[in-house]
Amino acid sequence: MDIFLDYKAVARLTKKKRKSCQIAALRSMGIPFFINPSGEPIVAIKAVEGGKVDQIEKPWQSNALK
Repeated sequence: MDIFLDYKAVARLTKKKRKSCQIAALRSMGIPFFINPSGEPIVAIKAVEGGKVDQIEKPWQSNALK
């Protein structure tokens, strides 16, 4: 079972194909999301189903240097 929407689902939700436009659309809709290392918005299925998402828009950081 997936816990995140796939690229096609995010594109369908936002009606946008470009990552930057998807991010802007998600922000304007108030939908919480993560940004992965590739700069793609990652939306938890819970976020669109009405569940709680703990970390919102927190930038990715490598644990390699910690």
